[in-house]
Amino acid sequence: MATAIDLAGVSIVRSGATLLDDITWQVQEDERWVVLGPNGAGKSTLLQVIGAHMYPSQGSAEILGQRLGEVDVFDLRTRIGQSGATIADRIPPRESVRDAVVSAAHAVLGRWNEEYEGEDTHRAEQIMGELGIGALADRTFGTLSEGERKRTLIARALMTDPELLLLDEPGAGLDLGAREDLLASLDVLSSTDDAPVMVLVSHHVEEIPAGFSHVLMLRAGQVVAAGPIHETMTAQNLGRTFGMRLELSVEDGRYSARRAAYGHRAEADRN
Repeated sequence: MATAIDLAGVSIVRSGATLLDDITWQVQEDERWVVLGPNGAGKSTLLQVIGAHMYPSQGSAEILGQRLGEVDVFDLRTRIGQSGATIADRIPPRESVRDAVVSAAHAVLGRWNEEYEGEDTHRAEQIMGELGIGALADRTFGTLSEGERKRTLIARALMTDPELLLLDEPGAGLDLGAREDLLASLDVLSSTDDAPVMVLVSHHVEEIPAGFSHVLMLRAGQVVAAGPIHETMTAQNLGRTFGMRLELSVEDGRYSARRAAYGHRAEADRN
Protein backbone atom coordinates (compact mmCIF):
# COMPACT_ATOMS: atom_id res chain seq x y z
CA MET A 1 0.00 0.00 0.00
CA ALA A 2 1.38 3.40 -1.04
CA THR A 3 2.13 6.13 1.50
CA ALA A 4 -0.09 9.20 1.07
CA ILE A 5 1.49 11.38 3.79
CA ASP A 6 5.05 11.01 5.04
CA LEU A 7 6.32 13.56 7.56
CA ALA A 8 9.81 13.06 8.98
CA GLY A 9 10.97 15.30 11.82
CA VAL A 10 8.76 18.19 10.70
CA SER A 11 8.94 21.37 12.77
CA ILE A 12 7.27 24.71 12.06
CA VAL A 13 8.69 27.83 13.69
CA ARG A 14 7.09 31.23 13.17
CA SER A 15 8.15 34.47 14.91
CA GLY A 16 10.14 32.47 17.42
CA ALA A 17 7.21 30.23 18.36
CA THR A 18 7.32 26.50 17.66
CA LEU A 19 3.95 25.49 16.21
CA LEU A 20 4.93 21.92 15.34
CA ASP A 21 7.80 20.14 17.05
CA ASP A 22 9.52 17.16 15.40
CA ILE A 23 6.44 15.52 13.90
CA THR A 24 7.00 12.13 12.30
CA TRP A 25 3.80 10.64 10.85
CA GLN A 26 2.82 8.33 8.02
CA VAL A 27 -0.60 7.81 6.45
CA GLN A 28 -1.28 4.95 4.04
CA GLU A 29 -3.74 5.10 1.17
CA ASP A 30 -6.31 2.84 2.82
CA GLU A 31 -6.41 4.75 6.14
CA ARG A 32 -8.83 7.35 7.52
CA TRP A 33 -7.31 9.51 10.27
CA VAL A 34 -8.72 11.86 12.89
CA VAL A 35 -6.40 14.45 14.44
CA LEU A 36 -7.36 15.35 18.01
CA GLY A 37 -6.03 18.02 20.34
CA PRO A 38 -6.91 21.14 22.34
CA ASN A 39 -6.71 24.69 21.02
CA GLY A 40 -3.11 25.58 20.21
CA ALA A 41 -2.07 21.96 19.72
CA GLY A 42 -0.92 22.56 16.14
CA LYS A 43 -3.81 20.88 14.31
CA SER A 44 -4.48 23.73 11.87
CA THR A 45 -0.76 24.14 11.20
CA LEU A 46 -0.51 20.42 10.45
CA LEU A 47 -3.38 20.73 7.95
CA GLN A 48 -1.58 23.59 6.23
CA VAL A 49 1.51 21.42 5.80
CA ILE A 50 -0.30 18.37 4.42
CA GLY A 51 -2.48 20.65 2.29
CA ALA A 52 0.72 22.02 0.66
CA HIS A 53 0.17 25.55 1.99
CA MET A 54 3.12 25.66 4.40
CA TYR A 55 6.71 24.43 4.18
CA PRO A 56 8.48 22.80 7.14
CA SER A 57 11.09 24.87 8.94
CA GLN A 58 12.90 21.58 9.60
CA GLY A 59 12.39 18.03 8.40
CA SER A 60 10.74 16.74 5.24
CA ALA A 61 7.14 16.38 4.09
CA GLU A 62 6.02 14.17 1.22
CA ILE A 63 2.39 14.48 0.17
CA LEU A 64 0.97 12.02 -2.39
CA GLY A 65 4.51 11.04 -3.32
CA GLN A 66 5.67 14.65 -3.85
CA ARG A 67 8.20 16.32 -1.55
CA LEU A 68 7.41 19.88 -0.51
CA GLY A 69 10.13 22.20 -1.77
CA GLU A 70 10.75 20.06 -4.84
CA VAL A 71 7.31 20.14 -6.48
CA ASP A 72 4.92 22.68 -7.99
CA VAL A 73 2.52 23.05 -5.07
CA PHE A 74 -0.18 24.49 -7.34
CA ASP A 75 -0.32 21.20 -9.22
CA LEU A 76 -0.18 19.23 -5.99
CA ARG A 77 -3.08 21.17 -4.48
CA THR A 78 -5.36 20.11 -7.35
CA ARG A 79 -5.08 16.55 -5.97
CA ILE A 80 -6.18 17.63 -2.48
CA GLY A 81 -9.73 18.47 -1.44
CA GLN A 82 -10.19 20.76 1.56
CA SER A 83 -13.18 21.77 3.64
CA GLY A 84 -13.14 24.33 6.43
CA ALA A 85 -14.24 27.71 7.71
CA THR A 86 -11.59 29.60 5.72
CA ILE A 87 -13.16 28.34 2.49
CA ALA A 88 -16.71 29.03 3.66
CA ASP A 89 -15.79 32.65 4.40
CA ARG A 90 -14.70 33.15 0.78
CA ILE A 91 -17.83 31.82 -0.93
CA PRO A 92 -20.13 34.73 -1.97
CA PRO A 93 -23.40 34.60 0.01
CA ARG A 94 -25.40 34.92 -3.22
CA GLU A 95 -23.64 31.99 -4.89
CA SER A 96 -25.97 29.05 -5.56
CA VAL A 97 -25.12 25.76 -3.93
CA ARG A 98 -24.71 24.19 -7.36
CA ASP A 99 -22.21 26.86 -8.43
CA ALA A 100 -20.36 26.71 -5.10
CA VAL A 101 -19.75 23.02 -5.76
CA VAL A 102 -19.14 22.98 -9.53
CA SER A 103 -16.75 25.97 -9.45
CA ALA A 104 -14.20 23.75 -7.71
CA ALA A 105 -13.58 22.23 -11.16
CA HIS A 106 -11.84 25.52 -12.06
CA ALA A 107 -10.37 26.01 -8.57
CA VAL A 108 -12.26 29.28 -8.10
CA LEU A 109 -14.49 30.63 -5.35
CA GLY A 110 -17.35 32.62 -6.82
CA ARG A 111 -18.49 31.74 -10.32
CA TRP A 112 -17.72 34.30 -13.02
CA ASN A 113 -17.45 33.56 -16.74
CA GLU A 114 -16.13 30.00 -16.58
CA GLU A 115 -17.74 27.49 -18.87
CA TYR A 116 -18.60 24.10 -17.42
CA GLU A 117 -19.23 20.93 -19.34
CA GLY A 118 -22.31 18.82 -18.77
CA GLU A 119 -20.03 16.25 -17.15
CA ASP A 120 -19.02 18.77 -14.49
CA THR A 121 -22.63 19.66 -13.68
CA HIS A 122 -23.60 16.00 -13.59
CA ARG A 123 -20.79 15.19 -11.16
CA ALA A 124 -21.72 18.12 -8.92
CA GLU A 125 -25.34 17.00 -8.79
CA GLN A 126 -24.31 13.40 -8.12
CA ILE A 127 -22.10 14.40 -5.18
CA MET A 128 -24.76 16.72 -3.76
CA GLY A 129 -27.27 13.87 -3.97
CA GLU A 130 -24.94 11.50 -2.14
CA LEU A 131 -24.49 14.05 0.65
CA GLY A 132 -28.21 14.74 0.90
CA ILE A 133 -28.16 18.31 -0.39
CA GLY A 134 -29.45 17.76 -3.93
CA ALA A 135 -32.64 19.67 -3.14
CA LEU A 136 -30.58 22.71 -2.15
CA ALA A 137 -28.92 23.15 -5.56
CA ASP A 138 -30.71 26.43 -6.35
CA ARG A 139 -30.52 27.86 -2.85
CA THR A 140 -27.93 30.56 -2.19
CA PHE A 141 -25.02 29.75 0.10
CA GLY A 142 -25.88 32.63 2.43
CA THR A 143 -29.30 31.17 3.23
CA LEU A 144 -28.04 27.75 4.31
CA SER A 145 -27.99 26.42 7.85
CA GLU A 146 -24.60 25.59 9.36
CA GLY A 147 -25.12 21.89 8.68
CA GLU A 148 -26.10 22.52 5.06
CA ARG A 149 -23.02 24.69 4.60
CA LYS A 150 -20.75 21.96 5.95
CA ARG A 151 -22.21 19.43 3.50
CA THR A 152 -21.84 21.92 0.64
CA LEU A 153 -18.17 22.46 1.51
CA ILE A 154 -17.52 18.71 1.57
CA ALA A 155 -19.31 18.30 -1.78
CA ARG A 156 -17.10 21.05 -3.20
CA ALA A 157 -13.98 19.35 -1.80
CA LEU A 158 -14.99 16.09 -3.52
CA MET A 159 -15.76 17.75 -6.86
CA THR A 160 -12.29 17.20 -8.33
CA ASP A 161 -12.14 13.56 -7.21
CA PRO A 162 -9.23 14.27 -4.82
CA GLU A 163 -6.74 11.68 -3.68
CA LEU A 164 -6.56 13.33 -0.24
CA LEU A 165 -9.50 14.93 1.59
CA LEU A 166 -8.82 17.28 4.52
CA LEU A 167 -11.74 18.15 6.82
CA ASP A 168 -11.13 20.96 9.30
CA GLU A 169 -13.60 20.64 12.20
CA PRO A 170 -16.61 19.65 10.06
CA GLY A 171 -18.81 19.23 13.14
CA ALA A 172 -18.07 22.66 14.66
CA GLY A 173 -21.17 24.76 15.27
CA LEU A 174 -23.65 22.01 14.40
CA ASP A 175 -26.62 21.04 16.53
CA LEU A 176 -27.03 17.40 17.52
CA GLY A 177 -29.20 16.41 14.56
CA ALA A 178 -27.03 18.14 11.96
CA ARG A 179 -23.88 16.63 13.48
CA GLU A 180 -25.30 13.11 13.41
CA ASP A 181 -26.46 13.52 9.79
CA LEU A 182 -23.00 14.76 8.79
CA LEU A 183 -21.20 11.96 10.60
CA ALA A 184 -23.45 9.39 8.95
CA SER A 185 -22.51 10.82 5.54
CA LEU A 186 -18.80 10.76 6.40
CA ASP A 187 -19.09 7.19 7.66
CA VAL A 188 -20.60 6.10 4.33
CA LEU A 189 -18.02 8.10 2.37
CA SER A 190 -15.08 6.64 4.30
CA SER A 191 -16.25 3.08 3.71
CA THR A 192 -16.57 3.24 -0.10
CA ASP A 193 -13.95 1.46 -2.19
CA ASP A 194 -12.94 4.59 -4.10
CA ALA A 195 -12.87 6.94 -1.09
CA PRO A 196 -9.89 9.30 -0.89
CA VAL A 197 -7.44 9.27 1.98
CA MET A 198 -9.18 11.29 4.70
CA VAL A 199 -7.81 13.40 7.55
CA LEU A 200 -10.36 14.99 9.89
CA VAL A 201 -9.40 17.54 12.56
CA SER A 202 -11.54 17.88 15.67
CA HIS A 203 -11.54 18.85 19.36
CA HIS A 204 -14.17 16.27 20.27
CA VAL A 205 -14.15 12.47 20.24
CA GLU A 206 -17.94 12.57 19.74
CA GLU A 207 -17.31 13.95 16.24
CA ILE A 208 -15.29 10.96 15.00
CA PRO A 209 -17.17 9.02 12.28
CA ALA A 210 -17.43 5.30 13.02
CA GLY A 211 -15.57 4.36 9.83
CA PHE A 212 -12.31 6.12 10.72
CA SER A 213 -9.38 3.79 11.31
CA HIS A 214 -6.56 5.79 12.97
CA VAL A 215 -6.01 8.67 15.39
CA LEU A 216 -3.21 11.20 15.87
CA MET A 217 -3.20 13.09 19.17
CA LEU A 218 -1.36 16.40 19.47
CA ARG A 219 -0.51 18.67 22.39
CA ALA A 220 1.65 21.81 22.23
CA GLY A 221 2.83 20.91 18.73
CA GLN A 222 4.02 17.42 19.68
CA VAL A 223 2.67 13.94 19.07
CA VAL A 224 1.16 12.38 22.19
CA ALA A 225 0.07 9.16 20.50
CA ALA A 226 -0.66 7.86 17.00
CA GLY A 227 -1.90 4.60 15.58
CA PRO A 228 -4.96 2.41 14.96
CA ILE A 229 -7.91 3.99 16.72
CA HIS A 230 -9.01 0.86 18.59
CA GLU A 231 -5.55 0.60 20.17
CA THR A 232 -4.59 4.26 20.56
CA MET A 233 -7.86 5.86 21.67
CA THR A 234 -7.54 5.26 25.41
CA ALA A 235 -8.55 7.34 28.40
CA GLN A 236 -4.88 7.66 29.35
CA ASN A 237 -3.78 8.97 25.94
CA LEU A 238 -6.78 11.27 25.72
CA GLY A 239 -6.08 12.61 29.22
CA ARG A 240 -2.45 13.33 28.31
CA THR A 241 -3.64 15.12 25.18
CA PHE A 242 -6.14 17.41 26.92
CA GLY A 243 -4.33 17.74 30.24
CA MET A 244 -6.97 16.23 32.52
CA ARG A 245 -8.23 12.89 33.79
CA LEU A 246 -10.91 11.63 31.45
CA GLU A 247 -13.30 8.72 31.21
CA LEU A 248 -13.77 7.28 27.73
CA SER A 249 -16.51 5.03 26.38
CA VAL A 250 -17.21 3.55 22.96
CA GLU A 251 -20.34 2.03 21.48
CA ASP A 252 -20.80 0.85 17.89
CA GLY A 253 -17.59 2.59 16.87
CA ARG A 254 -18.61 5.97 18.36
CA TYR A 255 -16.69 7.54 21.25
CA SER A 256 -17.69 9.81 24.10
CA ALA A 257 -15.59 11.35 26.88
CA ARG A 258 -16.11 13.23 30.11
CA ARG A 259 -13.99 14.47 32.99
CA ALA A 260 -13.20 11.66 35.43
CA ALA A 261 -15.03 11.78 38.73
CA TYR A 262 -13.03 12.83 41.80
CA GLY A 263 -13.51 13.56 45.49
CA HIS A 264 -16.94 12.81 46.98
CA ARG A 265 -18.40 12.16 43.54
CA ALA A 266 -15.81 9.46 42.77
CA GLU A 267 -16.50 7.78 46.13
CA ALA A 268 -20.24 7.80 45.42
CA ASP A 269 -19.69 6.31 41.97
CA ARG A 270 -17.60 3.49 43.43
CA ASN A 271 -20.37 2.70 45.90
